[in-house]
Amino acid sequence: MANISIDIDDLADEITLAVREYAEDVSAAIAKEVDERSKELVENIRNDSPEKTEEYKKGWARKKLSYGEGETAYVVYNKNKPWLAHLLENGHAKRGGGRVAGRPHIRPNMEQAEKQLLENIEKIIRNGG
Repeated sequence: MANISIDIDDLADEITLAVREYAEDVSAAIAKEVDERSKELVENIRNDSPEKTEEYKKGWARKKLSYGEGETAYVVYNKNKPWLAHLLENGHAKRGGGRVAGRPHIRPNMEQAEKQLLENIEKIIRNGG
């Protein structure tokens, strides 16, 4: 370890600089992780979607939303048949009576992506980016 000499008057500035660099590194790594997990989520939902409706299956996409100073989020949605997602996921009533069972393909993938994202963010914070 190198000996670094810092004047006591500059100590506060050096600590502030180090904390700022840490925060920027962690923030950039988290943004990259969220981007990767959202891509993976789209692919996993697409793979698990019911195959009867190929247009629905191919319609999964993501959109990046910006909220001002570097704040972003991703929305995963079906661009081809958005009205069909909740019907296939949760099931629905038939016209003549009875019910069609749901085929969960969104929630299980979302829960897995969320779990993986939280684990990876904890690692990023521990390792400093």
